Amino acid sequence: MTRIEKLLELVITGCKKNDRQSQQELYRNFYSYGMSICLRYTGNSSDATEVLNDGFFKVFKNIKKFDETKPFKPWLRRILVNACLDHIKKESKHSQLADITEAEQEQSFSQSPDHDLSYEEILSKVGQLSPAYRAVFNLYVIEGYKHNEIAEQLGITVSTSKANLTRAKAILRSMLDKEVYRYG
Repeated sequence: MTRIEKLLELVITGCKKNDRQSQQELYRNFYSYGMSICLRYTGNSSDATEVLNDGFFKVFKNIKKFDETKPFKPWLRRILVNACLDHIKKESKHSQLADITEAEQEQSFSQSPDHDLSYEEILSKVGQLSPAYRAVFNLYVIEGYKHNEIAEQLGITVSTSKANLTRAKAILRSMLDKEVYRYG
């Protein structure tokens, strides 16, 4: 066991005892990691911060259920993704999800544009998608979920999940094409 793994184990043990200093240490050490996940789903820093804090509240509430024989990061990631999905569900009551017919009407774009955009620039474009499109895109492309799993997580139909992914990809291609055209 490495020194870092031993320290993490001590911090987690402290968190299981509701030790505030251990909780602060865990939050501080995983803040950037968690914020990157939350930003990808929420698209803005104020919502991401809110979701991150909600997620860490859930982490501290459920830390006793964490199996220390398994890696911590995937467990944390799962809780944060679920906190993001809860946020999206709450916000989606105010916005419409795409209809399958909208995706069918989309024109075909080239498979992938040639560009020199950085990861941060592409991530920024993903952040500009609507919450519904962003959630499906992240769950399918980044997290590797299947459409039936996404539909269940978000409370939508499989066809809506597929439509949202199609539309998200088309919008991203359009944004990236414009960016390449502007700088190319």
